[in-house]
Amino acid sequence: MKYGVPKSYRAGLLVLGLLSTLLFASSAFGAPATVGLGTAASFSVLGGSTVTNTGPTTMFGDLGLSPGSSVTGAPHVLGQTHVDDAVAIGAKNSLTTAYNDAAGRPSSGSAGTDLAGQTFSPGVRTASSSLLLSSGSVTLDAQGDPNAVFIFQIGSTLITGSNTSVSLVGGAQACNVFWQVGSSATLGTGTRFAGTVMASASITANTAATIHGRLLASTGAVTLDTNTITTSNCASSVSGSGGGTETVTPAEAAKLAEATRLAEAAGSGTTPATTPLPPIGSRTVGKHGKHRSSAKHPHHSSRKHPLARPALPHRRASFTG
Repeated sequence: MKYGVPKSYRAGLLVLGLLSTLLFASSAFGAPATVGLGTAASFSVLGGSTVTNTGPTTMFGDLGLSPGSSVTGAPHVLGQTHVDDAVAIGAKNSLTTAYNDAAGRPSSGSAGTDLAGQTFSPGVRTASSSLLLSSGSVTLDAQGDPNAVFIFQIGSTLITGSNTSVSLVGGAQACNVFWQVGSSATLGTGTRFAGTVMASASITANTAATIHGRLLASTGAVTLDTNTITTSNCASSVSGSGGGTETVTPAEAAKLAEATRLAEAAGSGTTPATTPLPPIGSRTVGKHGKHRSSAKHPHHSSRKHPLARPALPHRRASFTG
């Protein structure tokens, strides 16, 4: 008498194996690819009609404007400034391509109407009209995948309330967060924001809003007021091919931490503490894009050889953009 695994049992195992494979493949193929920004990736701010600034705004990437020609208020630009030149025009073309790509992605589900208190896993979330972050924070959880992509498709406006925040956890990277806005975006006073905003019309960053990402407006103005904008880059920022660890220079980490600390203190009505906030992410620091001549840009001397970000004491368990 022969003993062995019954044929029906083996057939059942085979079916279960096939189902598991199909489910895994479905999950893998269902994960959205990142959005390639092309030559727009190096820009912290890109405007259409004008760029205006009030107060000591600092941006670590480039400043661009096209087809407008008016940049007022003298923001502190650590990258290069391109006003209606070939570079700015090319970046605007790349922005159009990226905007249309993000807008055309199949939706994973609704973003609702108010992001406050919500937690999202990777995917494409859609708001048919306006999207609000009224209070507190919204959490984007990469669930351990540093290449996880979050795309928000917003039919009309994006508005954040004062002292609200976008929190990145589970390995999420700001370079893989995209906000495609059908009209205009307004970031409230003291907002701590993460990701690339691509607005069809205009973008306003109110007093002391900090952005770990980009503000890219297709046709309208970008209005700034005492903001800090650290450009979030990873290997996929230009190509959209995915992968790579986000690069942040020590100068960016320190500036964003200081700006965030002051914004939090202003929001709570307390005197700013001397203890720094956590670094802007638990990621390895690397080179920040293409180096430029320090003779033309003396501020870049500290960016040529970025060192590992020093460990700072953590007051939260998660990164707040």
